[in-house]
Amino acid sequence: MNKIKEAILLVLKGIGIGAANVIPGVSGGTIALLTGIFERLINCLKSFNIRTTKLLLKGNFRQWAKETDIVFLFWVVLGIGISAFSLAKLMLYLLEFQPIGTWGFFFGLVLISCWYVIKEVKTWNIGTVISLAIGIAFAVWVSLTSPAETPDTWWFLLIAGAASICGMILPGISGSFLLVLMVKYEDLMNSISTLNIPRLLLYGAGAIAGILAFSHFLAWLLKKWYGQTMAMLTGFMIGSLVKIWPWQQILQGSGDKAVTQPIMPSGYASLYGQNPQVATAIIMAVAGIALVVILETWATKQKKHEAA
Repeated sequence: MNKIKEAILLVLKGIGIGAANVIPGVSGGTIALLTGIFERLINCLKSFNIRTTKLLLKGNFRQWAKETDIVFLFWVVLGIGISAFSLAKLMLYLLEFQPIGTWGFFFGLVLISCWYVIKEVKTWNIGTVISLAIGIAFAVWVSLTSPAETPDTWWFLLIAGAASICGMILPGISGSFLLVLMVKYEDLMNSISTLNIPRLLLYGAGAIAGILAFSHFLAWLLKKWYGQTMAMLTGFMIGSLVKIWPWQQILQGSGDKAVTQPIMPSGYASLYGQNPQVATAIIMAVAGIALVVILETWATKQKKHEAA
């Protein structure tokens, strides 16, 4: 009975992580942290290495399952899958019929997330300042010059899948937001919604490769250059805000393939009509900010409770 209860709880926690991964601006890592499974999840992912692979190839399944904590991972991933498939259609609907309010919500999520990530930089020096500036400059450049379409080849879908999973490993960074910058967010939501198995397999393969490689790389990077890494990540998030600004002017193209640039709502002429819906965008941005504040406050209390 205890095992059944534990499995149900892990599925529910996975559903929370999956919901966060679908929403640009909310980090699945933050949800994992607040539900108390972040450290176990990272250790589980890091356990998939050469040694455990040899155990699997030798047929030592019991030892392999124990060292990789595969049962725990299975229930969490099941919850993530349930959540992602449930929310994909909703996100596509909101982006099509309520774009300004939706992007306003995403803007608020990312804006307040910048604050929580930058707080991780404990010491400011020339290195961290330069890292912050580089992150901002690079993200603004990518956001303003990124094409309306990105490659639809198998290798780019693998890269997008790898990027999308980063938010599960690093609290405060949203994998879905990275997909927005890569112009693959709506494509992934469509693939999930329509059960496009070939595309989902490519995204999934990239995600698996990314999470296995990135968990080790991130541990090394944060150990060697923690302040600089967090400063650059913060700069990247700040500069990327221009990409999700609710009011955009069309430069060329139409629909979700249009090339746009951010403008003030007073001069708004967008893909979606002339009504700037300023009040709606502000209310939704405040709602996004409030959501992250609540989640981060809860996660901090959870972390202190576990340390006590």
